[in-house]
Formats: sequence, structure tokens, C-alpha cells
Amino acid sequence: MNEVMSVIFASDNESKLNELTIHRTTASLPFCGRYRLIDFTLSNLVNSGITDIGIVTRSNYSSLMDHIRMGRDWDLNRKNSGISIFPPFVLNASREMYKGKIEALYSIQGFINHNSAPYVLLSNSNVAMNVDFEKVFEKHLEKNADITMLTYKAVTTTSRRVVVESDENDKVTDIYLSEKPSADEKQVGLNIYLIKKDFLMELVEYHYARGFYDFEKDILTAMKDKINIYVYPVDGYVAIIDDVKSYYYESLKLLDSDPRNKLFYGDGVIYTKVKDSIPTVYRKHSSVKNSLIADGCIIDGVVENSILFRGVRVEQGAVIKNSIIMENGVVGMNSKVSYTITDKDVTIRENKEISGYESYPVVIVKGKTV
Repeated sequence: MNEVMSVIFASDNESKLNELTIHRTTASLPFCGRYRLIDFTLSNLVNSGITDIGIVTRSNYSSLMDHIRMGRDWDLNRKNSGISIFPPFVLNASREMYKGKIEALYSIQGFINHNSAPYVLLSNSNVAMNVDFEKVFEKHLEKNADITMLTYKAVTTTSRRVVVESDENDKVTDIYLSEKPSADEKQVGLNIYLIKKDFLMELVEYHYARGFYDFEKDILTAMKDKINIYVYPVDGYVAIIDDVKSYYYESLKLLDSDPRNKLFYGDGVIYTKVKDSIPTVYRKHSSVKNSLIADGCIIDGVVENSILFRGVRVEQGAVIKNSIIMENGVVGMNSKVSYTITDKDVTIRENKEISGYESYPVVIVKGKTV
């Protein structure tokens, strides 16, 4: 789809993800045993034929660059098009982090303007879903929209979600930011937008010159009655990962085969960085129930309702329940872990007991020994 290029924002809600994004961007946050969050956005783009992609980073982007490399695993290591990564300190003359999407887009206007594609797809990197952007493009043209924004029906479990109201023709009638969680199901914006390039840069230059920086607040909500904004509702499994609670809940939700099949066997294949790991070894005392186990693990204990990433070692007598153990984690002999998220390279020594709550799991930061 040569008509569309894409800009991905790699850093979203990192302050609310706390310990999980101390050493990485949101885009490179591990998810579902083998993947990183950006894998879903990149895979959706490539499956839809969008191969001109710019990634705007903010901080701690070394793990993201290590994961993406030259984009080979997504067939993006090309002579023409492919991935361009923009480090944070090249974005403005004052050497400051960009304050919002408007400033970020203004700072990479050379990359955007020099691309021949007439349309731009803007996307956050904290959304896990499987969608065909060609269908979004077709609807955008059909409706003669100025902006098409992707939405889904969900309960706003966290604040600062973009809530959208639309009429029977999918034209947006109201946009606002939820200030507090709600138990009511609403139409929630995914922070993914399709817009004509010339119009986007016109909006960006106008608002940047006047000190605005928040795309959702200063453009979408302020101009909803002046321009034609349409919604594209996404069916199937959709997850916005914007805090620890949503990360934990959406991860364990994929233990159910129905949402997992919708995510990984929907409109296209989800790709990730290939690692040649050995198969997982299940030893004599192992017992695994309702869990996702990546390759390269050694299990000699009990694992229930949990997700284990590559290279995890569960020693004899250890019990893991309702937890997420990231890459190269170790749970020592006779230790018990429940409602816990351990980051990469975490070691829990023998005879320890760690337990959080379903509504507030314990998070152990990367590389720690307990």
C-alpha cells in the first residue's frame, strides 16, 4: 500500500507503567511469552503493505533498537522504504525531550515531507491487536474523512483514555478524555489515526507555532466540530497497555484460547525477533496447567495460570500461580510466587514466598535477586 506511510510513537504512559519501563520504552515491553508490544503494530503495518515506517523514541530506546535491528524479522530491511528510528535528542535545537506528538511530528517533518506517500498512519505502540489497515484506508476514502481514528468498545479501567461518541454513519460527535475509571462500556480511541499528509503537517505547523503539543487534546477535541473525523471500530481482541494493572490483566486474559486466537490468527501473522532457542524441558516433578510457556525453559515445579518467557528456570518444589515470569527468570527450590510480575533476569532464591493481589500484582524490576 504505497499510498500510506506510518509514524509510531515508542513511548506511551511510561510513568504509569512504573518498574516495567525503567530500563525500556513502552514499545519494547515484553508481552505474551515471546513478543514485544511493538511487534503487533509493526506486523499489522507490514501485513497491510505499509513499509515506510518512522519510529519516534523518547528515552531508554537501546532495547528497542536491539529488538528491531534492521527490521529483518518483519521483512523491512530493504533498499527502499523500511524502518527509520529517531532518537530523542535530535528532535529539537534545545536538546529537550519532546513534550507531545505535535512537537515530535514537527521535529521529523523532513522525514514525513520527503516521503512520497500522500497519507500518514499515526500510531502509539502500546496496543496489542490484529487489524487490516487496508480496510481502514478504504473506509477513510469512502467517507471522505479528514481523520479516521480506530476505536473499540471497552470499560475505561484507567483514566486519560480517549472516549469517542459517534452517529449512525460513524462520524464523530464528541471526543473527551476520561478523568477517572468507569464501569460503563464506552467507545475508546486507540490513539491510531489515518490522515492526509499535507493536512497533518498543516495542523502540526499551526498548533506548534502556538505552543500546543497534545494531539488528542489540542487537535482532536478542539477541532471535532470543524473537521470530518470518523471512527473505524475494531472487532476481536484489543488491548491498550497503559499501566501495570492493564498489562497484568491483558496478559493473563490471553490464557483463554478465544482472545488468543483472535490476536494471533486474525487478519495477519504476528512477527517477532527470531531466537534459536532449545525446546522447553519438563522434568520429573513438573506440573503445568493453563499456562503459556515459551521455549528454552526448564520446569521441575508447579506452574498454574501463568506466563513464562524464554529461558525461565523453575526448580523442584517451586510453585508459580497467576504470575508473569519474564526472560531468564529463576524461581528457586520450594519458593512460592503468586500474583507477581518479574522482569528479565530476576532470581528468586529458594524458600521464598512472594504474593501480590489480582488487583495489584507485585513487580520485581529487571536483574534483581530476592
